[in-house]
Amino acid sequence: MSFDYSASLGNTRFENPIFTASGCASSGRELSQFFDIRQLGAIVTKSIMVKPRSGRATPRMAETPSGMLNSIGLQGPGVDIFLEKDIPWLLEQNVPTVVSIAGESVEDYAVLARKMRGISGLKALEVNISCPNVENRGQVFACNSTTARAAIEAVRRNIGGELPIIAKLTPDVTNIVEIAEEVVAAGADGLALINTVLGMVIDTNTMRPKLAGKTGGLSGPAIRPVAVRAIYQVHAALPHVSILGMGGVSNGRDALELILAGASAVSIGTANFGNPSATMLVKRELEELLISKGFSSLKEAVGYAHRAEQL
Repeated sequence: MSFDYSASLGNTRFENPIFTASGCASSGRELSQFFDIRQLGAIVTKSIMVKPRSGRATPRMAETPSGMLNSIGLQGPGVDIFLEKDIPWLLEQNVPTVVSIAGESVEDYAVLARKMRGISGLKALEVNISCPNVENRGQVFACNSTTARAAIEAVRRNIGGELPIIAKLTPDVTNIVEIAEEVVAAGADGLALINTVLGMVIDTNTMRPKLAGKTGGLSGPAIRPVAVRAIYQVHAALPHVSILGMGGVSNGRDALELILAGASAVSIGTANFGNPSATMLVKRELEELLISKGFSSLKEAVGYAHRAEQL
């Protein structure tokens, strides 16, 4: 019997569970130089905003033990240029595409959702509510259940009922399950867990922060235990809600850990900077591991750690 490697997020099926992480592969052009991106479960685009953004001042990145800090500031061309140049290219490649959107206000999310509604061929919409909320003194939508719910409701109201919504959450909260429950109640079909962890590094030679923006998002292997914890907690509370897991995955064993915790699919981010073909390595190793452990399908392994506790 052949192994079923397909993954599901909401009611949408993907050929395999290996995605790119938003912000780490732009819209796939760069990665396409290294492998056939149609072999991915999906490309998740860099989070796109209503207007062009130049991003934060440099330096924007700093290496840390087992990871890196970034303070890019959601630099991008704005949604109109994105729709003109990136979306046609992605659809021409026939690669499953998940568009990530981010806003500074609830109205921004509504505008972006309306613009995405007319695009045929998208697999899902990732709603990045883990970004600065200008309406609320630089806070993050996903740090508060009320603002998180408002953003997702705006997207659902404007996108209609067809395109699946994946809400991207931050781990920098006291109770991530509470936030997850709110966005699901607001209309999210799935959850992306986790975004980067807020961090900071200081150069002991200059005795100043290494990043111009002082703080940045920590990613890479250092945050994987945080991702596993968040995924495990949310899956325990919402076992029927699909989770796109991410955070420090660089090989098949890392991906398996997130799957066992409750992720239905896995995004690869920081690992792409060191190895542009990291997604293909993870894809191959994860499938081999699942088969070696006796699973007949990927879905059989999702959340297995919860069931194993009861055996």
